[in-house]
Amino acid sequence: MFENSTILITGGTGSFASRFIPMTLEKYNPKRIIVYSRDEIKQWEMAQKYQDDSRIRFFIGDVRDRNRLYRALDNVDYVVHAAATKIVPTAEYNPFECVKTNINGAMNVIDACLDMGVKRCVALSTDKASSPINLYGATKLASDKLFVASNSYSGANKCRFSVVRYGNVMGSRGSVIPFFMSLDKTSNIPITDSRMTRFMITLEAGVELVWHSFEDCMGGEIYVKKIPSMNIMDIADVVAPGREKKIIGIRPGEKMHEQMIGLEDAPHTYEYSDYYKIIPAIHNWSKDPIRIKDGIRVEQDFIYSSQNNSEWMTKNELSSWLESNRDKVGKF
Repeated sequence: MFENSTILITGGTGSFASRFIPMTLEKYNPKRIIVYSRDEIKQWEMAQKYQDDSRIRFFIGDVRDRNRLYRALDNVDYVVHAAATKIVPTAEYNPFECVKTNINGAMNVIDACLDMGVKRCVALSTDKASSPINLYGATKLASDKLFVASNSYSGANKCRFSVVRYGNVMGSRGSVIPFFMSLDKTSNIPITDSRMTRFMITLEAGVELVWHSFEDCMGGEIYVKKIPSMNIMDIADVVAPGREKKIIGIRPGEKMHEQMIGLEDAPHTYEYSDYYKIIPAIHNWSKDPIRIKDGIRVEQDFIYSSQNNSEWMTKNELSSWLESNRDKVGKF
């Protein structure tokens, strides 16, 4: 669907974009991908990588800057909204800045998409937006609600907005695997709680779900990928084998277990082969057969969390992935 189209990605020099851009160029051969971000150094580094590819354009800008977004979205067909303040402790200690980017920035993206004639926009979300206990999760829940509700007033423009939600991206900057790998080999491995579990997803799987969302959405859906879970102690055993572990306690805003679909969303959630779809109740959309398609409604007490997951990643599976991707860990 992206052939001969122009795509803009906010947060265009971040982790998700590092895989979305090359995968999309290879599979769809779009007319242009615009990298929109505020980090000029990362843009310069990315420009060296793609200097011979005329399909890549770079646009310095911040989602907080409404006017700049309007300029950037001129003649853009599709938008991926990946920009966010996402480090949990950072958000806890800098709440105003987190709100400006994650909520005000989302509003700016929505308004610009509506007014500039964008066809579809997919916003990236997080497991922390489901029953949030930290500021980052709360701002992303607000952002999700904004993108869902924006379909109610798209008017004649007919821009469709949807959301993709997933958990811990294996090996990404700031995540647990590169953190454990960065520690001195003689030091203990800090564990917040031995019972802690996390969802595990590759960037490639995240990109594929975003592609599917663009193709499938009618507007307002939240797509949740089916992915395996893993216990934090098992992750430590694979990444730092034989090292002594030290329990340090849960950090501010941290959850014991990740959750992507809460009990409150169950009545509006449908299951598909490799993902779930939360369809909003507004306008009776959750009963709309065009949006439901071949989905099967989940049980009324359904909760999708890393603790009660039916699929678990083994130590051997993580070890194999790490062996194949060791040189990339922490670099995207």
